[in-house]
Amino acid sequence: MANLKSAKIGETVKVKKLIGEGAVKRRIMDMGITRGVDVYIRKVAPLGDPIEITVRGYELSLRKSDAEMIEIE
Repeated sequence: MANLKSAKIGETVKVKKLIGEGAVKRRIMDMGITRGVDVYIRKVAPLGDPIEITVRGYELSLRKSDAEMIEIE
């Protein structure tokens, strides 16, 4: 099972599903990250936190712990 944290810089991946419940899952969905959406990995900080992504034309920063909850194809 691959998650967004394991994606490489410059790669575009498709979200398979969100793992987790409650407020964290809701926060991820509020960013527009839902099943079937394409996510482009723009930049990853030296220690892996944050991960900068582009989703639906928006540039966002994701925590490493949130990225682990996003399963990709």
